[in-house]
Parts: sequence; structure tokens; C-alpha cells
Amino acid sequence: MKYDIFKCTAPAMPKPSKGTEIVKLLLSQASKDMQEPLVPMAIPALAAHVNGVEFMYSDNKYYELCGQMGHLIGPSGIGKDQLHDLVEAIMRSFRDHDAKEYKKLEDWQRQKNTKGANKDKPERPEVAIWFPPIDVTSAAFLQNALGLEKLGGHTQYLNLPEVEMVDKMCGGHKQVSMMIRNIYDRKRVGALRATAEGVTGNPLIRANLTFSSIPEVARSFYKRDMINGFFGRVPFAYKARGERKGKIPRKGDYDDTFLQKLDDYLLRLDNCKGRFVVKPLNKIADQLAEEMASLADLADDDMLFELSHRSIFAAWKKAATLWILNDQTWTRSIGEFMIWFCYYDLWSKVRVFGDMFKLGDDQEYETQKSGPKNMLDNLGKSFNEQQLEALRLTLGKSKEGTQHQLSVWKSRGFIEYSNQTGLYSKTEAYLNRAHNGQV
Repeated sequence: MKYDIFKCTAPAMPKPSKGTEIVKLLLSQASKDMQEPLVPMAIPALAAHVNGVEFMYSDNKYYELCGQMGHLIGPSGIGKDQLHDLVEAIMRSFRDHDAKEYKKLEDWQRQKNTKGANKDKPERPEVAIWFPPIDVTSAAFLQNALGLEKLGGHTQYLNLPEVEMVDKMCGGHKQVSMMIRNIYDRKRVGALRATAEGVTGNPLIRANLTFSSIPEVARSFYKRDMINGFFGRVPFAYKARGERKGKIPRKGDYDDTFLQKLDDYLLRLDNCKGRFVVKPLNKIADQLAEEMASLADLADDDMLFELSHRSIFAAWKKAATLWILNDQTWTRSIGEFMIWFCYYDLWSKVRVFGDMFKLGDDQEYETQKSGPKNMLDNLGKSFNEQQLEALRLTLGKSKEGTQHQLSVWKSRGFIEYSNQTGLYSKTEAYLNRAHNGQV
């Protein structure tokens, strides 16, 4: 395990190197304190440029790169608005496309208003908005999805500065869970839709989403959806406030030099077509699956294990996007970022929502006290069964699971048992990993 998600400090982002030069470019104009959370949040905007592409995952099924999401969480004034500036740079071609689509609607509306109440009224043109406005309604979102499907199946991308805006896009908070699952799984909305023009449809949802909020709002937004699959489908990037510093963060400008370099990368995304099997991607996904099982065993937390499945898949999609950006060439650095994406998402979930993992309990915001914990780290170098049993009870776990947990830890090589002393001891391999901050 490369990172420790149970610590207060975030997993350190790998340094961009060969194959991930795009990351260095994306961060070149961001303030230093906001660089780590901006990387995973920028990928959904980049991936919206990818259409007509499928990758084979470790389960031997092919998946598109749409359905990518991200929720940036941080205290007020932390600098979350920097995501907007970066997104606008990435989505310039979408803005240009949409301007032409809006012109079609304006011309149609003008012609419609000049006609009398007769059958000569012109039909509404089919339009497809790639970068819808932040105040999009549910009806407009679905109508746009229908237009996108008819006009080639392009992915629409939305960047919402407040997470509550998702409610309006989905038609109310009760509909958010189903809509997000349909977006993530690239499914149809499952119901016909009618408009004043008599248009009906059941569009396939191809969309990428990013949104932002402070921690308290995020906890309120998800508190009823911790176990229904919606929460696990959204990757998170949490930025804590950190130390008080009497300095204003320095941000750069997305000037012509930056935009020209960026456009060279975006062209690779726009031009990519076909089906791909990138074996190193799936090798790391399999590696992460084993590591996530070990993490869940250290905390004896089923929800952490279940959440990890989609964290791996989301990280896999991000890494596939980086692979395209690197001219369809794999490098070790892409793999390092894939691993980091997965751990950073899980760390963010543990830090902000850890105490809510128990079936969505609504408790105070003190995740460091009641979230998932590495129980082995809370025991001495040597310990007996009764000590682990007592620790489990303090964490609200049953004492009946103590022997099973000891058995799992032994099989994973975390501990060994001495018949002479009757004590369990942490193995040298585990202690070395712990010393290096890898568990």
C-alpha cells in the first residue's frame, strides 16, 4: 500500500514526469496550495472531449470515458474558484460550438414569433449544447441529452459551483441519486419525457460533472445517500484549510502561450477513436483491488471496501484519459497518478464523511474521532486477543469478529503469533511499510 488514508494529511501527489507533462501544464497557473485537488477535478472536463472511444476494464467489459465526476470540498475562501478558471480554459472549443447552437435557437424563436397561430410555424431545430449553463433545469438537461444522442452522442459537461445546483439539474434532491447513477453507468433515464412541442424521448445519458462545496454542505447533501450507490460513484477531492498564513496565494493567467500548449493536448482527445486494451491500466486496477481489501481489513470496515471498488474504476478512467493525452503511450508516471487518484478519493471520503459510514449516521463533523481507523496501528508492537477485542468494542464493533480479524491479519502477513508468549506481533514487513507511510 503506497499511501495511508487514515492519516490527517492528504496523500502526496506524485511529481509529474515523463508521460504526465499535461499535469504540469494544468497546474502551472494555479496557486501552490490548490494544485493537488485541481488535478483530479480537471480530468472530467478533459475527458468530455473524448467521444467514440472505449477501453476494456479488468472485468473484460468495454467502457466509455464519460460518466466522470468530481466533488471539490474545502472551507470557504480556500480557492475552489480556481477550478472554474481552469475549466473555462479547457472548454473554450465547447463554448464556441455552443454559441452556434444558441444562434440556431434564437433564429428559430424569431421566426416562430413572426408567424401567426397556424401550421406554418417552423419546427424547433435539433441542437446539442456541449457545455450547458450552471442553472440548467431537469427538463433542459434531458432535452439536451436527447439532442446530443441524435447528433452524434457527444458528452455534455457541467461545472456547478455549488453542489445544491445538482438538485435543480435532476428535478429535486430525491431524483439526484437515480440521475447520478444513470450518468455514471451511462444508462438511459428510464422514462419518457414530453415537452410543449410534443417531443418525447428516453435519452442515453453521456455527461461529466464537477461541483464544489464546503464540508458542512457536502455532509448534508449526501447524508441520506451513504449506502445507495450514489455516494460511492462520486470521486472527492478534499482540501483542508491548513495553517494560517499572512500571504495571498499567487495565481497565474491562462495566456496565449498556455492555451496553445493546451490545445495541442485537447486535439489528441478530440481525434482519439476506437477500442483499446491498455494492459498496464488493468494490471494496476488489479493491484489496487488487492490493496483496497487490505485497507478494509485493517479497519474491518465493509463500507470502505465497497467504496473502494468505484474509486478504482474512477481512477482507471482518469488514467485512461492521461494515456490518450500522452499520445496513447503508457508510462510509469501515469500508473503512479492512477494509484494516487484512488487513494486521494478514499482519503477525502474518510476525512469528510468517515463518521457517517455507519449507515448514514448524522453526527457532528469530527471524522478524526469516529471515522474508519487502522486498528493495527492502534495496538502495540505486540498485543493479545483481549486487547484487540477491547479496541473493537470502543469502535462500536462486535467482539465476535476478533478472531476472524486476527486470522485475516495473519494471512495478509501483517502479524504473526508466538506460541511461547501467547502474543501477536506486527511483522517486520508491516512495520517497514508503516514507517514509510504506506499503511
